[in-house]
Amino acid sequence: MAKVKLTKGELKKQRDLLKQYLRYLPTLQLKKQQLQMEILHQTALLEDRERQEQKKITAILNWAGLLSEPGIDLKPWLTPQKVITAAKNVAGVDVHIFEGAEFPASEYDLFMLPPWVDAGSEAGQALVSLQEELAVIKKSIAILKHELRITTQRVNLFEKVKIPQTQEAIRLIKIYIGDQMANAVGRSKIAKNKIERALLEEVTL
Repeated sequence: MAKVKLTKGELKKQRDLLKQYLRYLPTLQLKKQQLQMEILHQTALLEDRERQEQKKITAILNWAGLLSEPGIDLKPWLTPQKVITAAKNVAGVDVHIFEGAEFPASEYDLFMLPPWVDAGSEAGQALVSLQEELAVIKKSIAILKHELRITTQRVNLFEKVKIPQTQEAIRLIKIYIGDQMANAVGRSKIAKNKIERALLEEVTL
């Protein structure tokens, strides 16, 4: 703890600091709780989407061999043209929420390609869309965890350092001022007694 001046002015300064710390701490604690809750929510959402991803991959694998047929290339229709997200504010932190992915229109000759191409294209787009959503969720979790780490550090700083230090400074200043006042009273009594004795001696002479 930095050395503090043992004065009434410093006592007021330390009391004002303590009031600020005690006022800000609940706000930081609430922010920490909100971030923790949102991280739990996003983590549960991530796990659900990962299970869906596995199901879609398993379903596609059942007919993936058809993709090796000559002249079949679904890649142009499986690359998103745009990933749509919305902003969400969580305890002062902006994260993105996945809303959808836009793919190019599947334009091909129905008579030239086998009938399963339509279903294959739709299944592939659904999988890619889900993977884009997973990427957005993971990024949001990373942002939230980073902010939680900073907020937790601030809460700990207030709870374990700033508030105890300020309380200790106030205690030391009050003790010092109390001792100074007691000493002043003692010196005053001694001076008074000396004056009284001096007056008494003058009277008796």
